[in-house]
Amino acid sequence: MRFPELSFATPRKLPRATELRGRVVVLDIAFAAEGTGTSFEKVTKKLIDGLGARLAMWVDHHDHVLHASFASDPRFVLATKAQHGACPEMITPELVTRAGSIETILCHGDFDGLCSAAKWIRDGVEAYEGADKDAHAVDTRLGAPSERGQTIDRALRARPRDDGLKGLIVRFLATGATDGALFRTIHEASEEVRVIEEQSRELARRFVIDNDVAVCDARGSRPYDKTVLLLLGQERARISVVHDDVTVTAAARFDSGVNLLELFGVDGGMPTRVSLPAARLEHALRKLGFHAS
Repeated sequence: MRFPELSFATPRKLPRATELRGRVVVLDIAFAAEGTGTSFEKVTKKLIDGLGARLAMWVDHHDHVLHASFASDPRFVLATKAQHGACPEMITPELVTRAGSIETILCHGDFDGLCSAAKWIRDGVEAYEGADKDAHAVDTRLGAPSERGQTIDRALRARPRDDGLKGLIVRFLATGATDGALFRTIHEASEEVRVIEEQSRELARRFVIDNDVAVCDARGSRPYDKTVLLLLGQERARISVVHDDVTVTAAARFDSGVNLLELFGVDGGMPTRVSLPAARLEHALRKLGFHAS
């Protein structure tokens, strides 16, 4: 099995095209959303143009108004979150074959993205039976992933900036998820998130609820898991909001029917989870009809 080079990124922070070797496939990286302090033109398009003919394929499942602009380009395989709750389920042996040989995989550094990278390396075959379902459960927060999937997800949440761990997880998945020594390392990392999760539950006491919106002021807090905190808020209200000195993040259940993109006038991203600059806090709360002091 030939392992390509791996590069990890987020929709808002992409590497320069010159940092990526050879032909590149991009997996689970959403187009940058307008209104979040970044833009498609300055971030996503810059990478697309920089790669040029070296871009072998871009596979993603996050809503964006500009998807239609790439419908005629066979290198772009784009869907909405409603069509595909996770990216790995979009990757098939036929798709990998169509893309041809590649030297680099650029992917999102979460479970969904790493699982996508591993499946690509495995020529479109999932890492273990149920891996696609695990990615779907983790990315939508609907249903429960397997114990193996939970362990990997917790490890990534414990060390979100540890690219070495991400590479190790891709290797574990790409080789069939059977290497006990690799899994022990992943499990050890996953145990570290317990303290962070406990701090998130403690921070959840700050939630204030009004008009079926739960808002938590996380400024000055100890490290916490934002996803866990948002989910705790969703247990109390239809929409959960967490804000700190940098961002305001609003979230609703994947199947809630809420479209936060339309509400806040943001192009691209998930309809049920939106992050805005901290300066837009008051505007966001007014839009949500939240009036509690």
